Formats: sequence, C-alpha cells, structure tokens
Amino acid sequence: MKWSLILLFASALFAGDGSRLVYSRSFPGSTPAFLQIILDKAGNAEYREAEDEELPIKFQLNAADTQVVFDLAGKLDYFKHPLESPLKVAFMGMKTFRYENGDQKSETKFNFTEDPNGRDLQDWFERMAESAEHHIDLDRAAKYDRLGVFKALSLLESALERKRLVGMEQFLPTLDRISKNESYMHTARARAAEIAEAIRNPKP
Repeated sequence: MKWSLILLFASALFAGDGSRLVYSRSFPGSTPAFLQIILDKAGNAEYREAEDEELPIKFQLNAADTQVVFDLAGKLDYFKHPLESPLKVAFMGMKTFRYENGDQKSETKFNFTEDPNGRDLQDWFERMAESAEHHIDLDRAAKYDRLGVFKALSLLESALERKRLVGMEQFLPTLDRISKNESYMHTARARAAEIAEAIRNPKP
C-alpha cells in the first residue's frame, strides 16, 4: 500500500509537469522551408511544417530519450543565454530553442553554435524531424504511390542503420499494413517486415 501511494504521488507530479521544449528551423528555399518540433516531459512529440498546421505528425519519444533531451536543455540553462557563434559562417537557417512551463518562457535564436550541448540538442531535434519526414513519405507512398513504396522503405532502412530515427514505433502501423497486404510487391512486403522486426527487436 505504501509503495502504491508513493508511485501514485510520483505519477501525479510527473503528469503535472507542463514543461515543453520547442525547436524550429526557418530556411527559405530549403525543403521544408520551415519545421517545428514540440516535445513535452511525457515524451509526446509533434512535428509541423507550418506553425498553424492543423494536423501535425504525432509520435512518442521513449522516457530515456526524453530525459536526455530535457537534460541538454537544462545544461543550456533553458535557453536564457545566447548560443550564436561569433564565427562568420554561411547562413544555414535560423534555429530557435524555446522552453515553456506555465508562465515561464525563454528562448534563443541562432544560425550556428559552437556550444557542444547546443549542437547535441539540435541534432536530437533534427533526428525527430527526419523521423517525422520519413513517416510522411512512407505513409504517402503506401497510400498513393505503390511503386514508390520500396524506395521509401529503402530510405527508411538507411536512416535506421545510420541511427537517424527516433520514436520508431510511429512507423509500425504502416509497415505492418504493407507487409500484410498482397497488393504490394513481394520485395516491398518483405522489406517492410524486416524493418518492423528490427524496430520491435533491436540488436544489442
């Protein structure tokens, strides 16, 4: 009973933490020209390619990865200080880190940073964005371009091997649908099944 109460109290505290991190990158002329990732403390993530997008891609980051991301934000003092490097470098898109927790809000903008924690945090968010973009491409191919499914699967598998994917469970419904539907080519069905198995049972 005692432990049940402790776990209940801890869960209530965790659920009551309304803090979230927001990352955006604006780079006119690139594809996409704008992207935004919102991540809360429970690991709920949303990906948008427009700030007013009504149907964002939603996925779940596991607890360990979520903690790493929030720890990096903590090391950056939740973006209360500038991150921009004084070096003169080419424009690579304006990035924004923002922290929100109730009335508390802080943010910083930069084109390029030399701060190792800032670069690590940016890489985490870029991996989230890449994962969501693969989700979009695979789902679109599965629905509208069946001849393009194998290419989308190959790109997804390459990203998986290069460890560029996070929140990988988001791909399982589409992968399972492809692997079990005989209207897709056998090679695509086999590849989808292999990727789904690699996600469900990753190698040590």
